[in-house]
Amino acid sequence: MKINIIENAQYEELEVMIHCGRLTEEVKKLITLLRVMDLKLTGSRAGETYILDAEKVLYIDTVDRRTFFYLEKEVYESALRLYELEEKLAVLDFMRANKSCIVNFRKIRALKADLGGRLLLTMENGEKLYVSRQYAAEFKKKLEGAL
Repeated sequence: MKINIIENAQYEELEVMIHCGRLTEEVKKLITLLRVMDLKLTGSRAGETYILDAEKVLYIDTVDRRTFFYLEKEVYESALRLYELEEKLAVLDFMRANKSCIVNFRKIRALKADLGGRLLLTMENGEKLYVSRQYAAEFKKKLEGAL
């Protein structure tokens, strides 16, 4: 694969062009990754709606039928249900940790085995979350693939 970058102050918007002999699985994956980079979510806080970069979300949790995005220092409420977000964010390595939480695998600082087959996650901001036994195997498999 050859990568060319043309830097010019006249360009106001980033444009990516792909030249290929045919549309292979590798090219399709590259297109998916490019689209994912621009994935946005909307969350509300203090009566205002914010547009958030999905990749900055550490985890998403549901409390009393309300769904929240947890970023490094802020928390936003979402109008979407957890299962809707899980489907939408799977391409960004968000994974179900337990019945009320999905986490951004890329924002995990450390994993530790816990009692009863659970995992204890330490997120980039220092928060600790549990992965239930039901989902722990998927995290271990993902971790093996990341090495």
